[in-house]
Amino acid sequence: MDLFSSSDQTTNLLPHDGTVNYYGVVFTKAQADLFLDYLLEHIEWKNDEAIIFGKKIITKRKVAWYGDRAFEYTYSNTTKQALQWTKELLELKTIVEAKTGETFNSCLLNLYHDGSEGMAWHSDAEKDLKKNGAIGSLSFGSERKFAFKHKQSTQTVSVLLEHGSLLVMKGETQTHWLHRLPPTKLSKKPRVNLTFRTIEK
Repeated sequence: MDLFSSSDQTTNLLPHDGTVNYYGVVFTKAQADLFLDYLLEHIEWKNDEAIIFGKKIITKRKVAWYGDRAFEYTYSNTTKQALQWTKELLELKTIVEAKTGETFNSCLLNLYHDGSEGMAWHSDAEKDLKKNGAIGSLSFGSERKFAFKHKQSTQTVSVLLEHGSLLVMKGETQTHWLHRLPPTKLSKKPRVNLTFRTIEK
């Protein structure tokens, strides 16, 4: 099932067992372009690391982790320590909180240099995260397909994430659904994704 360019945030993209709201584009193109330039140039990007079957893997994709304080966040058997918010990231956090009515204390950013870089099926259910808490996802740059797959039925749902758009996952989404960013040969330009989260420690 494909749900492209839906802008009604009251519509749940998932048929059951979770809630995903796509708000569509929430910035003007000029605003989105400025934020993309800032994120590409001024975020402290580092290649992501994962330990899989005891072997350390370095990804082409780059990540950064920011928060209210120096939270530690562990996923893929590696631990990151949050950097201090920048003024621009706090501005984006405030916008997402105002749009969604949620509150967040941290943000994991991903930089995909082009369509060859993606993310495999996974769920954001690490023990550090608030259980059933909302995750607010901002996208800047190249449009990319984002897909969900139910863990039991394997039913899939997908949406095209536009430049300057907002998507929110909440409720039992992480319990029952996997999500991924599939690679694509159609995208030649970078995409930056910000996922605002709540760490409970």
